[in-house]
Amino acid sequence: MGFNTVMANRLLTEAGISPITMIQLLPVAACICDVSNRVIYGNDAAVLLLGITPPASGIIFPKNTADEQVPVSYTWQEAVPRPGLSAILVSGNATPLRDHQGTAIGWLHYLQDIPGIKLPGSEVRTGHTTHLNEKLLQSEERYYKMIEEVEDYAILLLDSAGVIQNWNKGAEKIKGYQESEIIGSHFSVFYLPEDRNRKLPEKLIAEAIRTGKAVQEGWRMRKNGTRFWGSIVITALHDAERNVIGFSKVTRDLTEKKLSEDRIRQYASELEFQNRELEQFAYAAAHDMKEPLRKIQFYSNYIFDNAAEALPAKEREYLNRSINAASRMQGLIDDLLTYSRASSQLKEMEDTDLNAMVNEVLLAHSETIDKLEAIIEVGPLPVMRIIPFQFIQLFDNLISNALKYHHPERTPRIIINAEQMYIPAGEEVNEVLEGACYKISVSDNGLGFEPRHAEKIFDVFQRLHNRPEITGTGIGLAICKKIVLNHRGQIRAHGVPEEGAIFEIYIPCQQG
Repeated sequence: MGFNTVMANRLLTEAGISPITMIQLLPVAACICDVSNRVIYGNDAAVLLLGITPPASGIIFPKNTADEQVPVSYTWQEAVPRPGLSAILVSGNATPLRDHQGTAIGWLHYLQDIPGIKLPGSEVRTGHTTHLNEKLLQSEERYYKMIEEVEDYAILLLDSAGVIQNWNKGAEKIKGYQESEIIGSHFSVFYLPEDRNRKLPEKLIAEAIRTGKAVQEGWRMRKNGTRFWGSIVITALHDAERNVIGFSKVTRDLTEKKLSEDRIRQYASELEFQNRELEQFAYAAAHDMKEPLRKIQFYSNYIFDNAAEALPAKEREYLNRSINAASRMQGLIDDLLTYSRASSQLKEMEDTDLNAMVNEVLLAHSETIDKLEAIIEVGPLPVMRIIPFQFIQLFDNLISNALKYHHPERTPRIIINAEQMYIPAGEEVNEVLEGACYKISVSDNGLGFEPRHAEKIFDVFQRLHNRPEITGTGIGLAICKKIVLNHRGQIRAHGVPEEGAIFEIYIPCQQG
């Protein structure tokens, strides 16, 4: 029984099925080629097989090698190049397409790849891909190995609810749990009961979700119940749509550091208490010595004024030495009392015009200034929030030192200046001072000092010049340093022997 071609064509036409649609409905890869076997169309299966983009072009299938002049069906097998991909070995079946006169006007090719056969060139690509995959797997393996082997940090992966998903050696070492004991538990198990009661774990998770990261330090609990001081960083992990899918949690055991800092704070507190007691003792002792010393001075001066001429020369010399020694003792006691009072708190601060203050100090030293014919230059000085009587003592000591340690071969010259400046964070003026501050400088052209003594001169009872004509107790600059520290500032000294010295004072603009 023959096929009813007319009926078939009518059914397809009425169904609206075109030849192209028919080719798309075929379960195999099929391509339509022109008369020279150049691909002009391929169905979806062919596009997938050959890696071409419709409309297909550029690929030429093999011709009938038996007799190219006879357009009959034939089969072929050949490596077909694919754009951007390695070649593929294809088995094809070609059928000629004819017009109404029977002339071949194109070809219909049915295609099928031949698996299991490596083609030259495809080996390179396949090998390269395999090599890259191996490298990627090795890299991932090394990464997870690195995380697992780290012992100084506990590195955990939490799911979106805070449940522990993995566990490295550092976590085992720091927290004391084996991996099998802790996986699946909520990370709040490491927190103290009081922290859990105030919902600290939940607050950290919420902060990580809100800002991307939560950082915190505090006491944590090991498996055996002991505590350690942990520094933790919780980082939110996101998917491609920026949804939080979990968290990484890194913990470092800083217990030793915490205990060391606590010990230092305790030592500092004890030292501060001892210093206060020592200062109180020094003040009380110095104050109590003033009365008997006053009597010694009174009686010695009375004898010297009324009976010195009647005394033999030797006794008169001893009496004079006693009076001078008592006078030096009086100066030492006064300086010790001043040094003790320099520990006053900042509650006495008030806005003060330094210009008027320096003029007052210069007036007090006017006799010495006139005697030495000293040149004093004072630039514009600011109004600062300070403890007035302490700053009077500061300027008095610095100006007094500049006059006292003048160079005998030149006219003394003292320059006092001030400026407002800004010290950026991290710039080393000292370890703590930064931000807006006043810089006050007092310079002279006197005897100066060796640069190596720049710190030593601020110690109590330190005198760098022992010339007999220069008097002093060696406490003045120590008092200056304490006054500056009371104002949360810094004082520095720079000296050049026989040329002069400069004292720089840095005081924060904002005082309490």
